[in-house]
Amino acid sequence: MPKTIQEINAKIKKGTAVVVTAEEIIDIVEQKGPRKAAAEVDVVTTGTFGPMCSSSAYLNTGHTKPRIKLGGGTCTLNGVPCYTGIAAVDILLGATAMPDNDLRNTVYPGSFKYGGAHVIEDLVAGKSVTLKASAYGTDCYPRREITTKIRLEDLNEAVLFNPRNAYQNYNVGVNLSGSTIYTYMGTLRPKLGNANYSTSGQLSPLLNDPLYKTIGIGTRIFLGGGIGYVVWNGTQHNPGITRGDNDVPKVPGGTLAVMGDLKAMSPDWLRGASFRGYGVSLTVGIGVPIPVLNEEIVRYTAVKDSDIYAPVVDFSHNVPNAISKPLGEVHYADLKKGSININGKDVPTGGLSSYRKARTIAETLKSWIQDKRFYLSEQVAPLPSVDAGIQCNMLRDRPVQRA
Repeated sequence: MPKTIQEINAKIKKGTAVVVTAEEIIDIVEQKGPRKAAAEVDVVTTGTFGPMCSSSAYLNTGHTKPRIKLGGGTCTLNGVPCYTGIAAVDILLGATAMPDNDLRNTVYPGSFKYGGAHVIEDLVAGKSVTLKASAYGTDCYPRREITTKIRLEDLNEAVLFNPRNAYQNYNVGVNLSGSTIYTYMGTLRPKLGNANYSTSGQLSPLLNDPLYKTIGIGTRIFLGGGIGYVVWNGTQHNPGITRGDNDVPKVPGGTLAVMGDLKAMSPDWLRGASFRGYGVSLTVGIGVPIPVLNEEIVRYTAVKDSDIYAPVVDFSHNVPNAISKPLGEVHYADLKKGSININGKDVPTGGLSSYRKARTIAETLKSWIQDKRFYLSEQVAPLPSVDAGIQCNMLRDRPVQRA
């Protein structure tokens, strides 16, 4: 018997909703079958925690006395440049922004290990950061310079806005060349010295709802330790990709644009990361509840690591073009064992995302729902999906970038 989100929320309110994680549902479906599992389980919680470069925060600092017009001027937070061309005291801080001294380091950009992502982490941790700005001055905004300390609690608004997070599957990065290369997939050692991957596999949100039947615009989520929302499909969202059994994508597919109140988040789930030779990124914790509306949905949530295949891509050729022919494909159960075989060679693997933290996110979201602190939300619009007949306007052969 199909269920509705309203019916599931009513059960949450009564304290009778059955909530399990995306790990737990696998055994339930194997033991009881999808029909009984769909009847018994109301919500499946997912989680992922990994570097997501396309992240940012927009901040409103409030006005100084006398007032200063940051728009059109320059502004840094702890030496990291911000974008000011929005309004007088609205600034946008990109997670991958770096200080000028990093940008001048042509050998290993980002080796100073501090950028926009770390400023976001510091703010969420309650630390003071130095705001330094200059402006051209106007009659209504006469001040031309300011240097001051700010904290998150001092800001009128602080919003995490991430245009591309929670990539649906991703490439496994390797290096066939004779030299070490430094990439957004981490350091890749020469001659198949290692293989790096990045998603939480069977816990990952979009792999548990591969055709976006429940996740859509307006979906309430766990974001950075607080509550956030899916606000659009993410940039480079590509539903029209190769899929395997049970509609599981075999290459990078969908993405999410998400946002939430930065003041309600935690540094446990928003962490600055530094990649040698590449730069900085923000490690983001995201958890999405999947309402079990019917048997079809529960089949999707029962996806296992052994069902999820990712392409193995040589990043030494035309980096970061992931269009080049893959060397093969491998499933996540093998990746998580610590070694895979490529071209007859055993290659050690490393995950850029934390499965342990992803599991904690799924468990935390489960407890929030059980404690009646988190309710499900209806989609206000679906994400672009081949299944729904909605196509994205995109260049099919452009390079695929990481989240």
